[in-house]
Amino acid sequence: MYPQTFYAKTRADQTIRPALHGAQDTDTVIIGGGLAGLTTALELAREGVAVTVLESESIGFGASGRNGGIVSPAFACGSAAIAARVGPEKARALHKLTIEGVARLRSHIQILNIAQAEPVAGLLNLRRFDQAADLHAEAEQFARDYDYHFTYLDRTAIQERLQTTRYLHGLEDPQAFHIHPLNYLRALATEAERLGAKIFEHSPATGCDLGRQKHLRTPKGHVTAKRAIFATGGYTGPLIPRLKRTVLPIATYMMVSHPAPDLLAKVIKTSAAVLDDRRASDYYRLVEGGQRLLWGGRITTRAAAPQAVAAELRRAMLDVYPQLAPLQTDLAWSGLMAYARHLMPQIGQLQPDVWHITAFGGHGLNTTAIAGKVLAEAILHQSNRIDLFAPWGLDYAGGPIGLAVAQLTYWYLQAQDHWRERRR
Repeated sequence: MYPQTFYAKTRADQTIRPALHGAQDTDTVIIGGGLAGLTTALELAREGVAVTVLESESIGFGASGRNGGIVSPAFACGSAAIAARVGPEKARALHKLTIEGVARLRSHIQILNIAQAEPVAGLLNLRRFDQAADLHAEAEQFARDYDYHFTYLDRTAIQERLQTTRYLHGLEDPQAFHIHPLNYLRALATEAERLGAKIFEHSPATGCDLGRQKHLRTPKGHVTAKRAIFATGGYTGPLIPRLKRTVLPIATYMMVSHPAPDLLAKVIKTSAAVLDDRRASDYYRLVEGGQRLLWGGRITTRAAAPQAVAAELRRAMLDVYPQLAPLQTDLAWSGLMAYARHLMPQIGQLQPDVWHITAFGGHGLNTTAIAGKVLAEAILHQSNRIDLFAPWGLDYAGGPIGLAVAQLTYWYLQAQDHWRERRR
């Protein structure tokens, strides 16, 4: 069963896939039926590889099926930190991958005719304090290095789109877009199955032997494969202790309003998604053709009850748009994202023929779209692009202490944001 989210409530595909019963032989077994696992499955199936996917719940149960739906080129780790680790040339190559990820996701929607993904163009990256020189520099760099073009927005231009005084500067990205992520993901699953992949839901991997042959056990079945790929994200369990130790499960919150098209049209006069540049930003967008507002944000180290989520997000929403006080909340939910300590995706090889693809840090739509392709290329010996991710390995995330540090860091960064905004 899916959690009570807007996406689950409005999913177009109602297919129920069986649990694994009995023995299954395959070339590649993938543990995890989210964006990372299913994108990799699709890329391998396109090359004629026999693939079996084991999902412990339903396809897209985790962050892949309940996220903000924004598709834009970025990693959780900032560009300066990436360049400091690997140098400017490799940093540019990595960012080109994120741009390619956006293009690949768009291509999937177009080629597979995934109308139910409901793509809508545009993203506004906005700022709450009075500083713009770095935004102009960023726009110039992206145009020069990537032929990727932003439009600078001053306060007047922002207020033509959004009826609020909170934002002072911003960049408009017309190439970014937003989608219904669960519908997109379920369409990928259908296409992978058409190409021969087998997908089993409610089939958690409860045991494994990763010797020369890979053996994965589920409550009622068993898979034998030449190769295993772990794509478990924020719901990584103890099956592979080394992998679990490297993942910080971080919760984020979302809510969706009741229909209120007239009120929303007076306040939010753009179909583009909106993202502010604070450390744990607010992000929101109109859905169902402007009928409802989908609002997300906040970072904590554990999920919260729907009532608490709604109260927290309503405070954030009304801080930006007090005129939305009459807007009622329909659904609220939280979910776990996977972060690595270094904030970069973890894509690589645990041991011969055992791979991992996880920790996308809240930027999973575009980065899984390219990471699944890059991993498939490595497995099939088609490219070595996966080597770009080698500097960010399976670093120990710190366990409970790491979660506590993450929460304290978030509170500290929140305080910094508050101080900057007060100085405007």
